[in-house]
Amino acid sequence: MKNKEQHTFPFIERLLDGAEVEWKSLGEVAEIGTGSSNRKDEDENGAYPFYVRSKNILRSSTYQFNETAIIIPGEGGIGDIYHFVKGKYALHQRAYRVHLHTNELLDKFVYHFMRANFKAYIVSKSVGATATSIRKPMLENFFIPIPPIAVQEEIVDILDKFTELEAELEAELEGRKRQYEYYRNQLLSFDMLNRGGQRLNNVTNNQFFHDNKIVEWLPIGSITKYEQPTNYLVKSTNYHESYATPVLTAGKTFILGYTNEENGIYKASKTPVIIFDDFTTANKWVNFDFKAKSSAMKMITSKDESKVLLRYIYYWLNTLPTEIAEGDHKRQWISSFCSKKIPIPCPSKPEKSLEIQRKIVSILDKFDTLTTSISEGLPKEIELRKKQYEFYRDRLLSFAQH
Repeated sequence: MKNKEQHTFPFIERLLDGAEVEWKSLGEVAEIGTGSSNRKDEDENGAYPFYVRSKNILRSSTYQFNETAIIIPGEGGIGDIYHFVKGKYALHQRAYRVHLHTNELLDKFVYHFMRANFKAYIVSKSVGATATSIRKPMLENFFIPIPPIAVQEEIVDILDKFTELEAELEAELEGRKRQYEYYRNQLLSFDMLNRGGQRLNNVTNNQFFHDNKIVEWLPIGSITKYEQPTNYLVKSTNYHESYATPVLTAGKTFILGYTNEENGIYKASKTPVIIFDDFTTANKWVNFDFKAKSSAMKMITSKDESKVLLRYIYYWLNTLPTEIAEGDHKRQWISSFCSKKIPIPCPSKPEKSLEIQRKIVSILDKFDTLTTSISEGLPKEIELRKKQYEFYRDRLLSFAQH
């Protein structure tokens, strides 16, 4: 069908040079279907990529398809997850493949167009504001514009440059994260003193501070306070972005929303805390004022920073495995450390202890900024590149708005 209400930006008009844009449904131009694999078919050492319903690409020892295709989940992450694949691959039974069988369209052009428009289309077909699952007819009835191949090639060339740069930055970030974790673990690995004050050899890899590397292992309960912030709980769930005070949880979401409640705000801008949630093994450093969503969230505060820096403790907690306790508390690792008074390493020479801690914190802060900061580090650069890609994508594909 022809586009009856075609809206274009001047750049697209120049590219089209008067050419008309035909529209066809995906069902007309592509083979659409799901895979036949389950998560049990995952093989870490498999030779082929295994596409499931997430951004993560697994591995499989077998493949079902050998083609060029666009992969999207059938449920979960709909409109936000897209994979472009060439060659042999395995596919989950609830993930869809879109394989073009026409020479009128470039695969990468359809890929970029779907990233720009498919989510809004799916939401418009859903009852609520989000789509929880899709079915094959919904894909088949999604319409794709067909400009001249030369126009498609130019659009793809421009947009691919942005996605390649973003991929390079993400690879750089992943490398920096691994480097950060290596140095963090090295900096926080010390020789131990036994109860008689004698040095225990061969228990450390840390050579960074040489003669100052011996530490005392102090019970975490003797240097910190462990509490549940029941006085700071939010009574209302009426959040709004215009409100000033963030409402926190220690899970992956972290900031649930913002509240205008003024009572019971914890002044972490003056006294930073570590918040954590046993059931997700997540912990966060908080140095801004907040309220808490649930008493399930717990906090660690310092008893005396003249002996041990809380920021130092925070970094050391992040070197722990996610499961170290036994029995009923297998997953509640930080609580186990607090309640059982399990010790953590602190530099043992009083005149050097805080100096060493500050050096360690300073080094790790630099890595932390580089790898996690959304205002200064690589995550900010990646976010800027994503916005730049979306800006040009929406304009380069503007002829498709109808």
